[in-house]
Amino acid sequence: MSAMKNTPTILLTNDDGIHAEGLLALEESLQEHAQLIVVAPHVERSASSHAVSLQQPIRYEKISERKFAVEGTPADSVILALNQLCKTQPDLVIAGINRGGNMGENIFYSGTLAAAFEALLNRVPAFAISVASREDFRFDAAAAFAVQLALKILRGGLPKGVLLNVNVPVPWRNGVRLTRQSRKVTKNLLVEGLDPRGRNYYWLHEQVDFSRIEPDTDYAAVLAGQVSVTPLQIDRTDYNALQQLGEWGEELKSFSIASPPDTRAGRSP
Repeated sequence: MSAMKNTPTILLTNDDGIHAEGLLALEESLQEHAQLIVVAPHVERSASSHAVSLQQPIRYEKISERKFAVEGTPADSVILALNQLCKTQPDLVIAGINRGGNMGENIFYSGTLAAAFEALLNRVPAFAISVASREDFRFDAAAAFAVQLALKILRGGLPKGVLLNVNVPVPWRNGVRLTRQSRKVTKNLLVEGLDPRGRNYYWLHEQVDFSRIEPDTDYAAVLAGQVSVTPLQIDRTDYNALQQLGEWGEELKSFSIASPPDTRAGRSP
């Protein structure tokens, strides 16, 4: 997009639910800059990844003229918005502001990132934004940054097939760093308990190993008090590996599986 429209349209969504404080902060910060449509899950659907509803219908409730609560996942919300609720294709999709960081391997679990990826699958520019904190969830700085980033994208666009994953620390010391996705630096923890009926349950938690954080990553930027902006691509093909594995080609051609005997009724084994 070479020039910003007079009144761009931005679709807002999240995985924390339609009434989440972060979504409201995003809506309030952007309302003077664009025509907004808000489509988000009716309840929190954190860590739902890119799940879509195939075994049940997707329903929604119209909260106001341009605000809808969806009985479904974040990806469902974007699919419904782009195919049913938006009168025209939005110029940008913003997912957030998430309550908690989405860094490293957590991007694979995040419903917030999934919503942004669903937009990208439909060729709509997108970014996801999160407050990277475990205790102090202030959304004002992230909302202000989201406005600046949104206006920049609306003016100049994004590389094809790329979205931005933004993590804003609390406090933010006004630095912004372009980063790469961190490798796994967390350890999965299972906190065991006993429910009132005497059955064991496990509560999933994680612990960060700060000694493993590399300096050019999302975690490093946030620990330094800077906003992390990580470009993520929708094409997950490893092209270097594709070339390196080229020598397998002839060998793979010889792979075969013998057909099992057809034992259906009336057929001879």
